[in-house]
This record gives sequence, C-alpha cells and structure tokens, in this order.
Amino acid sequence: MPRTTRPAAPDRSPGPPVGAAEGGSEFAPLLRQVREQGLLERRTGWYATGIAVNALALAAVAAGTVLLGHSWWVLALALPFSVLWARTAFIGHDAGHAQIAASRRVNRAIGLVHGNLLLGMSRMWWNDKHNRHHANPNHVDKDPDVGVGVLVWTQRQAAGREGVARWLTRHQARLFLPLLLLEGVALKAASVRMLWAGEGERRRGRERALEGALILAHLTGYTALLLSAMPAGRALAFAAVHHALFGLHLGCSFAPNHKGMEMPDPDGEPWGHLRRQVLTSRNVRGGAVVDWLLGGLNHQIEHHLFPSMPRPHLRLARPLVRRHCRALGVPYTETGLWDSYAQALRHMHEVGAPLRG
Repeated sequence: MPRTTRPAAPDRSPGPPVGAAEGGSEFAPLLRQVREQGLLERRTGWYATGIAVNALALAAVAAGTVLLGHSWWVLALALPFSVLWARTAFIGHDAGHAQIAASRRVNRAIGLVHGNLLLGMSRMWWNDKHNRHHANPNHVDKDPDVGVGVLVWTQRQAAGREGVARWLTRHQARLFLPLLLLEGVALKAASVRMLWAGEGERRRGRERALEGALILAHLTGYTALLLSAMPAGRALAFAAVHHALFGLHLGCSFAPNHKGMEMPDPDGEPWGHLRRQVLTSRNVRGGAVVDWLLGGLNHQIEHHLFPSMPRPHLRLARPLVRRHCRALGVPYTETGLWDSYAQALRHMHEVGAPLRG
C-alpha cells in the first residue's frame, strides 16, 4: 500500500474521546491534561451565537433569492448559500458528537433541525456512518469511508475492477474534484434510501417517521422557495449550482483528513486508541479563516482523539497533543491546505497506477 504521508515537526496538543479507556494507555496522561485544562467542557454560548448567526445569514440569503429571482444574477447567491449550508452541516456534525450540549435530547434536536430539516440529510444515517468511521479510521473492513464505491483507496480494492469502474479507478485522482460536485445530491439520496430501507443504527419506526417527515418538509420548503422566486428553468439551474458547490465545499473539508494516511493492516496487531487516531489522521495548518472554512476539521487529530471536544477548544488542544506525540515518538502529521490536497490526490493516483500500466 503506497504511503504519501509526511510527518511534520512536532508541537503540542491534547485529546481523547469521552469514554476511552484511561488506565495504563499511551492516551491516559493526555486525557488527564485535557480534563485538567477544562478543554472537554461545553461551550454552549459559543455554539448558541454561531447557530443564531448562521440562521440569520441563511434567512438573508433566502430573502435575497426571492428579491433577485427575476434575474439570472440570482445564481450568484448559490455560492453564499452553499457556504452557509456547509456551516449548517458542521453544526449538525458537532451535535452528533455531543459537542454542543450536555443533554442528549438537545443534541438530537439540533441534529434533526440542521441535518434533516435544513439540509435534507438524515441525522441517523450520518451518525451511524460517521461513528463507525471514528471507531476504526482508514480500516478497509470497518471504516465505511474507505470501502469500495465509485472510488477505491487501496491497490487491492482496485485490482478486481472491470468496465466503467476500472476506468474510474485509473483516473480517480483527476475525477475526484468533479465527482464532489455530485456529493450534495448523493448525501440526500443516501439518506432517503436508508430511511426507506430501514438500515443502520436503531431503526425505530417513530424515529424514522420523524426523520422522513423533516426531510419531506425540507424538500417541500426548498422547492417552494425557488419556484415562488423564479421560473422553473432558473430554479432548476439554481438548485444544480447550489448543490454542486455545497458538495464541493463539504468534500474539500473532509478530503484532507485521512486520504493518503496510514491504513491499518486488517490482519495485523490492533493499535491502541492514540495511535489508531493519530497515525490515520492529518492536520491542516491555518488560522481563523481555515478553521472557519473547514469547520474545525482541519484539527483532525485532536477531533479524532476527543470527538466530544467543542470545536473552539481543538486549536487549544493541539500543542498538548503534539508534545505528547513527540514524547512517545508517534508521528504527528500536519501540512498546509494545498499540500494536504496534493497528498490525498497523489495517494488516489498511486492506487490506480497498476490499472494504468
């Protein structure tokens, strides 16, 4: 399996997930430091402000869509709309990790509103898929994010591809960004398919009915907004551009995190929590703008070590984690934004190399 990771110079940071075993592990001293510094404590005020600002911004863009609906210039609003939808997805993601509130009910409600109602994506489907990813990142048998799909992540997965799938794998590095333009629609389709089939985590009938009703309300409201503001052809164009940019933004926020990093050997010795999360994750350097655009997911190592840590604390945990990894001799990979994409695409290109030969 080709590797394209580049361990960066160490630094410092804290980080474990709530519920991880503490005693006698490499992770335990780090967890104690993080708890002592209060980095696992909730930031409800920070999140409340962010949720309110995001809701007001969404309302403003929706109002602008109505006002500009008579003109093709309305398509320009698809960009801020897609960015704000990504912010909405980040809020739903944080609620799924119980970062926002201490109450499970409150986190569930926030997830339902921001996922099902505002985005048309199933909270249950996302949480089930994402939790399996967090438990075994980059494990080909257990992480759904590196399973065989339109794209593949190991040369073993690529070996048996035939026909169109083989062509896609040969060129997957070049096709990756264009394919992300379909991700916004694909997420909704996967949600609806899951609810219809009743797959995934606890599929209680009442919960499925609620999620389905909220997704239907989203589709109805979104369609009504566009058709009341503009002709059908322009509405279709707006929806296409909006969902394409949303998928691209969301995909570019997740792509740098694990692609091209270590992939555990399914038949090898299992790694402990700290190594399993650190060796398979990549951080992306940057200031407040990168934090905002990537929803804090640029601090991927800290997020994977401490999934319930509030987003604004991830940057504060980083120095502790880097220092701890340096003391243990565990590589801590961090790179710039553009280099993170280059490493991910290079890995995808190498996976398809045997098929090109």
